[in-house]
Amino acid sequence: MNRNRYMVPFDKGETVEKSSMTGMLGDNSDLPRFSFEMLAIATNDFSFLSRLGQGGFGSVYKGILPSPDGREIAVKRLSITSGQGLEEFKNEVVVISRLQHRNLVRLLGYCFEGNEKMLVYEYMPNKSLDLFLFGPVEQRILNWKVCFQIIEGIARGMLYLHRDSRLKVIHRDLKASNVLLDEQLNPKISDFGMARIFGGNEVQANTLRVVGTYGYMSPEYAMQGKFSEKSDVFSFGVLLLEIVTGKKNTSFYDYEESLSLLGYTWKLWKEDKVEEIVYPDLSEPCFLTEILRCIQVGLLCVQEFSDDRPNMSSVISMLISETATLPTPREPAFTQRKISQNPDSSQSSGKTYSRNELTVSLSQGR
Repeated sequence: MNRNRYMVPFDKGETVEKSSMTGMLGDNSDLPRFSFEMLAIATNDFSFLSRLGQGGFGSVYKGILPSPDGREIAVKRLSITSGQGLEEFKNEVVVISRLQHRNLVRLLGYCFEGNEKMLVYEYMPNKSLDLFLFGPVEQRILNWKVCFQIIEGIARGMLYLHRDSRLKVIHRDLKASNVLLDEQLNPKISDFGMARIFGGNEVQANTLRVVGTYGYMSPEYAMQGKFSEKSDVFSFGVLLLEIVTGKKNTSFYDYEESLSLLGYTWKLWKEDKVEEIVYPDLSEPCFLTEILRCIQVGLLCVQEFSDDRPNMSSVISMLISETATLPTPREPAFTQRKISQNPDSSQSSGKTYSRNELTVSLSQGR
């Protein structure tokens, strides 16, 4: 078999076999298709040593394309039993292939053969942000300058999705594990299987199928199935506060007052104990003003009502301005947390959600 037939045509002009998905992908039919054989070779037959991680969708593997290309790739291989089916697979291909920004992960191609569905991305050597925030070793590497670089990069990537690209895209599943880090720790937003494209003057949509991750969902989306760019802003606010505090929202619980991470942050903010909010290794006096501004922006992003949240353009302006007067946040959504009797449940018995971080797909909005 001539394997060059299956190579991606970068600058060397190799030919590419087109997929049976051409009709489904429409304008994206020129997106390179990899054969299963090629990706098996690149990942050493999807060996355990090549596996970077796994989730509800399946596994992600590191691979190296055969010469003359030789570049490193990440292969997202959907399991046959994955909750992410053909529609989500197609959605991710269609959405991300039309977008290009330094803070979005780059899709290089895909594989669709029989039951095999795979997405091929540029390889991110530092994996995902959650490992740096919540891993015991990696966490020590991050200083405030790097954290702010990551916060600003995520914000600029989200602004591109909402306002600056030729499409208006609502991500719907922004979280630490969906932010990848390149060699210089620049953030790249990934995982567009849940994303929705808005057309024309559309600003909000409703769905009976609520998808996303508990702890990052806005109230109107989790409870009513309403989503807009402001629901992404809520997710960004949660992520920002996780970066500053070093605590994971989905597993944080203040036993004295039954507070969520949002409630805990709000309580200390009101009591003017903001230094207690910040992860100790980030408490550098020369950056304290910038850190406090980020906390305030985070609280503004997680307001209960969508109209009270800023858009991403305003978020960036507030983050980088040293002179702007920021609005005073009100009490955010989901300040109280009640622990479900079943810790493995995907739903919580209280106002906020369970401690389960898995991406969920509900058959109906609540």
